[in-house]
Order: sequence, then C-alpha cells, then structure tokens
Amino acid sequence: MIHEQVRKVSSGYLMLATLAVAQLALAYAIFLAAVAISVSGIIAASLASVIVAVCWAGFFMVHPNEAKVLQLFGKYVGTAHEPGLKWANPFYAKTAVSTRVRNFESGKLKVNDSRGSPIEIAAVVVWKVFDTAEALFEVDDYEEFVRIQSESALRNLSTTYPYEPHEGEGVALRSHPVDIAQALRAEIQDRLETAGVTVIEARISHLAYAAEIANAMLRRQQASAIIAARTQIVAGAVGMVEMALSELKKNSVVELDEERKAAMVSNLLVVLCGEEATQPVINTGTLYN
Repeated sequence: MIHEQVRKVSSGYLMLATLAVAQLALAYAIFLAAVAISVSGIIAASLASVIVAVCWAGFFMVHPNEAKVLQLFGKYVGTAHEPGLKWANPFYAKTAVSTRVRNFESGKLKVNDSRGSPIEIAAVVVWKVFDTAEALFEVDDYEEFVRIQSESALRNLSTTYPYEPHEGEGVALRSHPVDIAQALRAEIQDRLETAGVTVIEARISHLAYAAEIANAMLRRQQASAIIAARTQIVAGAVGMVEMALSELKKNSVVELDEERKAAMVSNLLVVLCGEEATQPVINTGTLYN
C-alpha cells in the first residue's frame, strides 16, 4: 500500500528570478558567440538555453486546501501541500487533489429494516481526503468510491436496526438519530479507510416508510398514540379519584359506605375520562330511592 510522503519543493519566485536571469545571460552569450563567429560557443549557449527553457516547465501552483501529487515516470515521489507558486523537476507529473471538506447526499434508497418492513432512507456524508497517495493509487476513482461505499454502508445499517422501537426495544432508526449517525459514520469510515478518506460526519437526511405500507403504518402510529393518551388519562383520573376520597375522609366532610364510594368513583371516572362534555343531573332523592 502506498502512503503519502510530504515533499518539500523549491519556491517558485526564487526559481522565476533565477531562470529569467539565466535566460537573458544565455541570450547575450549567444549574441557574443555569433559576433565572434564561434560555432562551438553558439552550440554550447544554445544547448544551455534549451535546458533553461525546459526548466520553465517545472513551475506549478498549489492552491489553499489543495495538494499536488508528484510522479516521475510513473513512480510516486511525494506530495506538495504548501500553497503558492512552486518549482520542481520539470519531468514530474503533477496531479491536483483537493483536501477541502466535501459532502454529498445519497439518493433515496428503498430497503427493508431489521423487521423486513420496506422503508425509504437517504443520508448526507461529509468527508475529505487525508492521504492523497492512497486516494489516487489505491482506488480507481476515489470520489465514485466514496459514493458507492457510503450507499452500501447505509443499506447495511438499515437492515440492522428497526424503523421504530416497539415494546422496549433498543436503538431504532427514527428514535435514536445520534446513535444511528455515529454507527453510520463508523461503518462508512471502515469502508473508506483504504482510499485515504476520512468521514467527518454522516447523518440520516430522509427516513420514511415505503409508499405501499405508509398508510397502514400511519394507522398503527395513530392507534399507538391513542392508546398512550388513554393510558395517561386513566392513570390521572384514578389518581384524582383517590385524592378526592382521601381528602373527604381526612377532613370528615362526609362518611361514605362502600356502595356510595363505588358510585362516586364511577361518576368521577365518567367525568374525567369521557370524550364529550358531561351534563349535570340533579338528584332530588337519595342514592337508594
């Protein structure tokens, strides 16, 4: 496996001045040789001028958050990171690799969760290149590699967890977004390690049941919500009835036998748990008439 090697290259500004002076000096030398009718001098100065002209091809620019991967006849010789005008061997092939933070959103994937329910899911992945040599030489196209492996990791994650928890289950896609984001990032990072890419963040951007079961799942969610609400209402009503009986007994407001207590509990539960507003009824007799 090829790993990145940081290579120091010459300042382009210094080499620019040096080559400019050398070019002018050689042009003047050719002129003097031509005046002196010196064939050997003309040939020597011309060859030197050709060498200087080739050296001009060694200039290259490194932008901020960019690297240039240097190769000599197919052999990796290093990576230049320092921004600015630089100069290196003119025979080096110089390939630009961006080290900026990048992100992409996967398409909506239709997969089955851990219970086999069809769902639609998509994710946003934030990443950057940290090893330029691995990114260029270990995979064919590192950008396409990131996209495909991220979608593959997302599919695998979706089959590992349920869409939503039931009956005290653990982590689920909808109810634990932070845990799911951490698990997704770790799985994508494992797949991209060989490509010289680090995953900064990965999170779910779209999550829904597939269209064919969306209506059925919506009804189930509504039923669960109604049951939870009813449970809370009944628990609160029982507490209020218990408090009412306790206060009546504590303050000696009225003495109730078991039958009257049962009637009072029934009436209070109807008032507190009923969906419709209750209508008061005045009893002009007694409980027994």
